[in-house]
Amino acid sequence: MDTRFPFVDWFRNASPYINAHRGRTFVILIEGEAMARGRGEQLIQDLALLHTLGVHLVVVFGIRPQVRQALDDAGIVPERHQGRWVADQAIMGIVERIAAEQRMWLEARLSLGLPNTPLHGMELTAISGNLVMAKPLGVREGIDFHHSGEVRRVRSRVIQGLLEKGSLVVLPPLGFSSTGEVFDLDAAEVAQHTAVALSADKLILLGEASGLFDQSGQMQRQLTPAEAEPLLRQVETADEPARHLRAACAAARHGVARTHLLSWHDHDALLGELFTRDGVGTMITQHRYEQLRPAELGDIGGLLELLDPLERCGMLVPRSRERLEHEIDDYLVIERDGMIIGCAALHAFADAGIAELACVAVHDDYRGGARGELLLAEIERRARRLGLSALFALTTHTAHWFFEHGFGLADIADLPLLKRDTYSYARKSKVLIKPLG
Repeated sequence: MDTRFPFVDWFRNASPYINAHRGRTFVILIEGEAMARGRGEQLIQDLALLHTLGVHLVVVFGIRPQVRQALDDAGIVPERHQGRWVADQAIMGIVERIAAEQRMWLEARLSLGLPNTPLHGMELTAISGNLVMAKPLGVREGIDFHHSGEVRRVRSRVIQGLLEKGSLVVLPPLGFSSTGEVFDLDAAEVAQHTAVALSADKLILLGEASGLFDQSGQMQRQLTPAEAEPLLRQVETADEPARHLRAACAAARHGVARTHLLSWHDHDALLGELFTRDGVGTMITQHRYEQLRPAELGDIGGLLELLDPLERCGMLVPRSRERLEHEIDDYLVIERDGMIIGCAALHAFADAGIAELACVAVHDDYRGGARGELLLAEIERRARRLGLSALFALTTHTAHWFFEHGFGLADIADLPLLKRDTYSYARKSKVLIKPLG
């Protein structure tokens, strides 16, 4: 039957989705290019509509193009390494200023309520703050990244409380450390970790690309992480499609039920994906199954694959197959659907009443889900059962993580004699010790 108002039929067909999304939590990333190209106004109107329909929203925004323009204006050429720029003090000052300007712009638009505007009559409360904790990238291949960082944890309980009170949470690509520092973060990483920490129902990544395509150019509407990850070989590691795809796969593997890859170029993409049967982009769906258990000889291949990238970048000391086989009883692993995604070892020095926490590793795609904490807790239980009084660790990259979990700085002289004799002065690892109460 013909109708004078086609939108009425669309509205009727959308009603099941309106009901399904009410009370759900969505984390939405809007890349900086969308704002720079004038798409911000309509996207904010769409966000306001979702809020009105009862969706709990966390909005993460990017600032890359705005920062690049500010750096050009200031005559600053940033050093780049491993796909990230090195945020020294001068660059970090610009990053902080641009992030503050973009946040205020978003909050001002979300406050708009004049007659004859799409947000008329709405009362939106947008809240930001120190909701994402970060750690420094540190020194990689001899390059000090200064204020470039990565997500340490998300303050999920605080965010959840704000959402339950009807607020819309706005997160810039910045993080804060327990030492009072501010770090420049990748917006896609912030969105991924936030979605995982909140057990969000959806992670929506709005970027340049409208989704994922196969070799024939056919849009892939729905993929599992295992099906999507091979597509990473087709794109540059540091480019936006790769960042979004890694975030989508990691979120799915961490339990986020659905991640959507959409283009901000399409004015209808956000609502079209959420309120139509077929959608308009690519959806990555979760695949989960994992357990923490003692390592077995059959895990050696998986351990080597897990540790190889960390050894190549200098985060871990290389371990041979023979060494892993000899020490396999010291190891714990996290297995997920047949894949080793995490490990840690406890090397006891019984005569000294102390043990080394070694080889703590979590696969890149599975970080941010408290797996490191899970491994540490089990290692501590093992150590206590052995009657040991303390743990020590040697690290070049992750001292902040150990500080957060009760370790303190120590001297080489505090190490057991055997470990002291084999200490590598070339690596200059920090010595950290944690008493076991």
